[in-house]
Amino acid sequence: MGKVLLVYASMSGNTEAMADLIEKGLLEGGAEVDRYEAMDIDAALFDEYEHIILGAYTWGDGDLPDEFLDLYDDMEDLDFSGRTFAIFGSGDTSYEHFCGAVDILEEKIKELGGEIILQSVKIEMNPEGEEENMLLEFGKEFAKKCEVPA
Repeated sequence: MGKVLLVYASMSGNTEAMADLIEKGLLEGGAEVDRYEAMDIDAALFDEYEHIILGAYTWGDGDLPDEFLDLYDDMEDLDFSGRTFAIFGSGDTSYEHFCGAVDILEEKIKELGGEIILQSVKIEMNPEGEEENMLLEFGKEFAKKCEVPA
């Protein structure tokens, strides 16, 4: 298995906490992980990875956060054919579009030819209790699905 690129945007720390747990699961699953905040990378970095996990909190009433917008716009010129993805995010159910940023990222990945190999994870605010275990398993399962047969 090649390295997994884990990219996320977090403002209050909720999505970062999710990324921490997913990364731990990936490592326990035998994956190597390169982790970045969305605002710290250029979309060209995606070309170096076959396996990518994206995470974002939802801003306002279902939007991508500002920290993810430049990267999202720059993804437009990429081809994700043959690459595997998973998406996660945090949100607040008091808004009409719960975790809308996750849906926006899913649509973009599919539009660019990427394959989403796990059901996306949406969590209310900060992961707690059983959600923590679920995120660890999410990371482990992604690592397992990305293994290349010998």
